Amino acid sequence: MPFNVALSGLNAATADLEVISNNIANVNTTGFKGSRAEFADLFAASNVGSGRTQAGGGVRLVDIAQQFSQGSVEYTSSGLDMAITGEGFFTLKNDSGYTYTRAGNFQVDQDGNVVSPQGGFLQVYPPNGAGGFDTGSLSNLTIASMTGAPQATDSATFNLNLPASDAPPATTPFDPNDPTSYNRSAPFTVYDSLGASHSATVYYVNTAPGQWTANLYVDGTSMGSQPIGFDQNGVLTTPAGGQLAFTGFTPPNGAAPMDINIDMSAITQYGDTWDPGTITQNGYAPGKVTGIDIDQNGIVSARFSNGQTKALGQLALADFQNAQGLKNVGNTQWVETAQSGQVIRGAAGTGDFGAVQSGALEDSNVDLTSQLVNMIKAQRNYQANAQSISTDDKMTQTILNIRN
Repeated sequence: MPFNVALSGLNAATADLEVISNNIANVNTTGFKGSRAEFADLFAASNVGSGRTQAGGGVRLVDIAQQFSQGSVEYTSSGLDMAITGEGFFTLKNDSGYTYTRAGNFQVDQDGNVVSPQGGFLQVYPPNGAGGFDTGSLSNLTIASMTGAPQATDSATFNLNLPASDAPPATTPFDPNDPTSYNRSAPFTVYDSLGASHSATVYYVNTAPGQWTANLYVDGTSMGSQPIGFDQNGVLTTPAGGQLAFTGFTPPNGAAPMDINIDMSAITQYGDTWDPGTITQNGYAPGKVTGIDIDQNGIVSARFSNGQTKALGQLALADFQNAQGLKNVGNTQWVETAQSGQVIRGAAGTGDFGAVQSGALEDSNVDLTSQLVNMIKAQRNYQANAQSISTDDKMTQTILNIRN
């Protein structure tokens, strides 16, 4: 019996050393979660036995418990590196289904999909077209060589000052090619439905004190003229609300006809100084992807060369009622089991889910110092149990030598 007790102690110490060695081996593994060997005593009992006279039957390994405490976060230079501070796992999809990981060292494959180093597809909630995300479905996060769609200009806003001292021009009628037939001009760029740019200019012609006409030309083609007027304080009164509608330009490249509404409610007529101010319009050309942004809520957006951004999806995080019940399948990935409970899906920053940090990675949560101390303790346990076997052997040998 003592041999068996000591042997169980040797086996327990060996298992403890294996767990500790694995922890130490993965001290630099991104997203790794250390484990702890847990033991229980063996105690043989019978219906007539008394616990006061039973020595016990040794020890056995009952669990290798995974420790899902937070690892430290290290910042990197890659925008596709991600770390979760708080609860949650990244969701990956491969041929066998979904797996879950804390290792956020992602990259782009040949098809533009964001994948783990082992090729698992990072899962997101896709955009729903209404400015939000469809949390009822999952899709691969794809960053292909996409082109941002253009937008045709249909509105512009002017913020400028016309000189109150201006008199009607010497030459009539108005001719955009004759600078003496108008007082001021405000050039700007507009875009058609195909993303092609066009030169637009509003020519201002003073017709009487406080009275002007605004003439819009695009690529030399007139889109009409509109009267504008100011009161004695230089405040715009005509048209009411300052909204001027211009129509009548059809691009020669097959794009849709253009209608442009210009908001001139902010223009003034003060003093004798022309102030061109600022002109903004809502059109833009097509653009190429220039970068990827990921915010703390896990929203992934593409930046385009035309200054626009587009949401590609929101990271689908996962959590479990009992994370220690997850099955480790290697490559710092886990799968759902009956012991873990069903997956709980959500988004970063909601419920119990943590925040996402872009350009960062979560280190292994293994404390190397404590593991080395535990290794010394496990080694001592092994030596002590080996000494028990040696002592039992000597006692047995003594009994065998009695007859001699």
